[in-house]
Amino acid sequence: MPPAGPWAIIGGDQGGEPAEEEPVTDRVRLERDGPIAVITNDNTAKHNAFDDEMDARLFEILEELGRDPGVRAVIWRAEGDNWSSGRDVSAIGTNVTGLTHHELMTRGHRGIQRLWELEAPVIVAIQGWAIGGSFQRALLCDIRIAASDARFMLPELTHGVIPDTGGVSVLYQMCGPGVVSDMVLCGRRLDAREALALGIVSRVVERDELDATAREMAERVAAAPAVSVKMARRVIAHLSRPAIRASMEDELVYQTFVNRSDDFAEMRAARAEGRPPRYTGS
Repeated sequence: MPPAGPWAIIGGDQGGEPAEEEPVTDRVRLERDGPIAVITNDNTAKHNAFDDEMDARLFEILEELGRDPGVRAVIWRAEGDNWSSGRDVSAIGTNVTGLTHHELMTRGHRGIQRLWELEAPVIVAIQGWAIGGSFQRALLCDIRIAASDARFMLPELTHGVIPDTGGVSVLYQMCGPGVVSDMVLCGRRLDAREALALGIVSRVVERDELDATAREMAERVAAAPAVSVKMARRVIAHLSRPAIRASMEDELVYQTFVNRSDDFAEMRAARAEGRPPRYTGS
């Protein structure tokens, strides 16, 4: 079962742009060891769910790494039992920015697309649950490896919205329309072995070997000629990224429409009133 507690993604990438002052949080942290950088999710009390402050720090870290030519490989890992349970539901509906939903999503997309500006590949080491918008963020990275207890899910439709962080396009390229439709429309959950068979992750290891495996992979990348790594990644990106960008543009429009729809308002009203919803498709 998914972790008890906050796990939901409504507008998964509405995260804040880094402010001029550094956000005061160590729930996403950056460490350097020579040419290898390590990003760590550390909000274990909430299963590493992301809120606006964590988003801002993540985007700031990505910007920092993008300016550092000495970084040759990046590991994105997590403390605790789960890589990330998605969006912290306590942060949903607390927009005090004055921005519209469309503007918030645009800001979030620009923030996470900083992944694509890095010269170093990002290796994601996933244990436990990777859910919703956080799962999609992992899909935007170069490589994913999983512990044997890893699980993957896209529960957005249960919250009346759609996936909006580019991951659907990546899954479509990897798995085809059947599996991605099953995950999005029916909430199908994948375990680590299924994810390996579908190409979502490239390796499955025991939990106690996960960090060491990610480290070995990062060291191998860092030891290769930097220009060769850079050009190889560009070839791969040119094959996949146009479709991902197009999907994110669609998500921006369609998610904004959904959030203004009669059905979304009806879903929220029905839940508040404890009655079955009456959907009209508009």
